[in-house]
This record gives sequence, C-alpha cells and structure tokens, in this order.
Amino acid sequence: MTVRKLCSILQRLLVYVFFALVIGGFFVDYPFAWWLLFAPLVLSWAAGIAAGRSASRELAVAPRAPVEVRAPVTGRWSALNSPADKIPSHGVHVYGQTYAIDIVAEDERHPRPGFTWLWPLARRPERYPAFGADLVAVADATVVRAEDGQRDHLSRSSLFGVLYLLLAEGELRGLAGARRVVGNHVILDLGDGTYAAYAHVQRGSLAVRPGERVRAGQTIGRCGNSGNSSEPHVHFQLMDGPDLDSARGVPFRWAGVGVPANGEEFTVAEESAPAA
Repeated sequence: MTVRKLCSILQRLLVYVFFALVIGGFFVDYPFAWWLLFAPLVLSWAAGIAAGRSASRELAVAPRAPVEVRAPVTGRWSALNSPADKIPSHGVHVYGQTYAIDIVAEDERHPRPGFTWLWPLARRPERYPAFGADLVAVADATVVRAEDGQRDHLSRSSLFGVLYLLLAEGELRGLAGARRVVGNHVILDLGDGTYAAYAHVQRGSLAVRPGERVRAGQTIGRCGNSGNSSEPHVHFQLMDGPDLDSARGVPFRWAGVGVPANGEEFTVAEESAPAA
C-alpha cells in the first residue's frame, strides 16, 4: 500500500473519530478540555496535505506526446481549467486529472447563467445549456465502467455556493472517495494503454454498459451535474489505467480543435452517429 493511500485512509479515520467524540460528548463528560475534541480534525487536515503531496510525487508523469481523439461533444462550447494554461490543470494529479479539461456549452438562445454574489444562491441544472447535451465516444473503444445512479444537484454558482463547495461538500466528497468526486461517469478503454474518462454525467442517461463496444462518435450518455461540480459541464480526461485512484494523466488533442485554452470557444460539427 502506498504512502498516499495510507494517508487517505488515516484522514478518513480521523474525521470519523472527530464526529464520534462530538456525539459522545452529549452522553459523557470527557476528562480533557473541550477544544481537544478538534485535535482529530486538525490531524485529518494534516494527513490530507500529506496525501496530496505524496500524490504529486507518485502520480506526476514525464511529458509525452498527446493522444489525438475526437472531441467528446458537438456544438459550441468553451473551455475551463484547461491543460493548455496550466499542468496539472485542476491543481492536482490525483484521479488521473493531470491533463483534464472542463468545458461548458454556449448557446445564444439559452444563455448560460453567470456567477452571482448573493442571489440566487443556486439554480436548477436545467437552467444551463450544457445539461442534457450528448456525450459521444472519442474513439472506437470498450466500456470499462459506467455509473449513472447519483443525483444531479443544484448549481454552486453564487459566493455562498462556491464556499459551500470548497469548504464543505468538496471535502466530504473527497473523504468518500473518487466515485463521489467524479459523480456519474464513464470510462472507455481506447487501447494501447489509454483510457478516456467522462465525469459529472446526467443521472439515468447512460446508453452503454461495461463490456460493450462503442464506435467513435456514438452517443454514450448526457452531460449532467453530479459529483463535485459547480454547474453542468463536461469533465474529460485521458489516463493510463481504468482505476481513478491509481491512474496517471495522459495528454490529449481533439481532432480539428486541439486543446482549447481557458475561455476559448470552439465548435464541433455534428456528424452522423454510427450504429451501436
């Protein structure tokens, strides 16, 4: 077992100890000062930092040539958290995210709501043009994992919502493990040791199952707002393995698009979907 894994387990155990002590405090008098109840929480925070640093050493990869695949969507989109601007693009190497990218749909007829400081605190996912957009296979592949049972939650696009996501929800999802962070997701085996992952998929939208073969351009599901997500968007990445806990990121290029930079808009033409 790696140091990163041990630190992650210790982090979870210390959080459980903290909550157990808080609950126990309603029934017994502890022979120590009340502020010592927070010691497990502080130690958990330290273990989390150690796990993150260990992950940076274990999962960082030497530069390699990007793998070219087709884009996972069609229509007009813009990029956020792009590896064209920063590596690792999401600030961490864990969960194979070194070269991950987030994209949001742009539609003049259905404008994407912007950030608000106070009100509304949150919006329904249907308010965003990305919600329900088709996700397509980026290459001929085999489905390795497919999960779509987690709910699509409200947006976290106000100041309160962002703080809640960063300080509470995000931390709890991290403790719960990779599948709660990425939400509903699909992982495709593209061959040659390369895997494509799609995160935050819409609940109940998957059109594929593990073991099934798919063709490039085939619809596999729809964009949602499950997992650790501030608004409906597509989180896409390539990895060197199917296990999010141990995979290392692989750089990509989208045919005809490249790697869009933060804020850059791009359009992917509609194509005839191949037969399943």
